[in-house]
Parts: sequence; C-alpha cells; structure tokens
Amino acid sequence: MNLTVKDAAKLLSVSEKTIYRWIGKDIMPTFRIGECYRFHRSELLEWATSRRLGLPASAFSEPETDALPLPELIDCLEAGGVFYRIEGRTRDDVLGDMVAHLRLPEEADRTNLLQALIAREKLASTGVGDGIAMPHLHSPGLVPVTRPTVTLCFLDAPVDFKALDGVPVWALFALLAPTLRAQLHLQAHLGFVLRQPVFRQAILEQAGREQIFAALRQVSESVVR
Repeated sequence: MNLTVKDAAKLLSVSEKTIYRWIGKDIMPTFRIGECYRFHRSELLEWATSRRLGLPASAFSEPETDALPLPELIDCLEAGGVFYRIEGRTRDDVLGDMVAHLRLPEEADRTNLLQALIAREKLASTGVGDGIAMPHLHSPGLVPVTRPTVTLCFLDAPVDFKALDGVPVWALFALLAPTLRAQLHLQAHLGFVLRQPVFRQAILEQAGREQIFAALRQVSESVVR
C-alpha cells in the first residue's frame, strides 16, 4: 500500500511537518511520484520499529489477522532451527547457503526467496550491529508460509553486510512470517533478547542448540514474571 505524507503522519502519530523534516534529512524510506512523496506501509513500519519510535498499536492493525495471537519467539526458533558453519565469502553467497538450510514448504521457490532477500539487503542492510543480522523479506507473504519461523545461522567466516557499525556479520537470524504484524513483533522481540546477558552470551559462544533454546526460555520467563 502506497501512503501519502498525510497518511504517513497519521500512521506514525506525528505531524506532517515532522515527516517533511525526516524526508529532508534523508533518514526515512520514501519515493517520489512527480512532485509528491509516497511511502510503502510495510517499509515505513519496519523503519519506525527499528528506530524505536513507540508506534501506537493501531499502526500494526491487520483486520484479517488481528484476532490471531502473536508468535512466541522460542516456538519460532525451535521451528526454524539452528545451523552452524554456513558457507560463503560474500553476503549473497552466505544468504544462498542460508536459504538452502531453511525449513520451507515444498512449494516454496528458494531461488525467488534468495532474490527477494538480496533485494531487501540492497535497500538497507539488515545488520543490527555487533556482527548480527536479521535477514527478512521486504513484504511478508512472498513465501507461502503459514507459521512464522526464526532460523539462527552461524557463519563459517564473517562477511561484510554493510552494517551501520561496519562490523562483519557472523550470525544471522532469518525471519519468515505470513504477516507484517508477526514479522515486526519477532524483530522487536529479538532486539530485546539480544540485549539480555544470558541469551547474548549463548550467541557469542555459538553454544549448542539446546543451550540456546534454554537461554531464550530463561529470558522469556523472566519477562513474564
């Protein structure tokens, strides 16, 4: 869905003046049609989430899926799995080997998925810093998945993902979700747990699968309490 400046301001709960200021600073994703600025809704929400702008719940409203419960990160990681020694000397090579390991439906086209992931990286790196990236699709739904998954891949050797901090990436959390709401929820949850010492240490040590799952459960349970 393409949004106008007025639509974008309403979605993000800011003034149109603020939108134009962000456009002027070239810090938000936009494109032009003639003399008018336009925005992709999914791209705008992803950008706002990454900057922790504190979006209202209504921004993520998807009437057809709002009644569905949000996915639990531990369930998604157990479904997606953990893989070690992903090979490749470039970002695209690494993504290719990652896609080969993903647990996808039989009807999924891995070639198209890889191309879509590379296209997303060209828009802006999914590197979140400290050698970690979260590859995902620009628009969820391109791959026929009925349940969201998170796949953790440790690389055989770090590669340049053009991350903002300049640190080569050595770990990938690949996110696949049927809806934007689920994808953004998982991105936000991952961002939180990666700041928790127990889980972060398990990732830094490239611990075994069960150790990683246990660390994630520990963090999740502490939040619930």
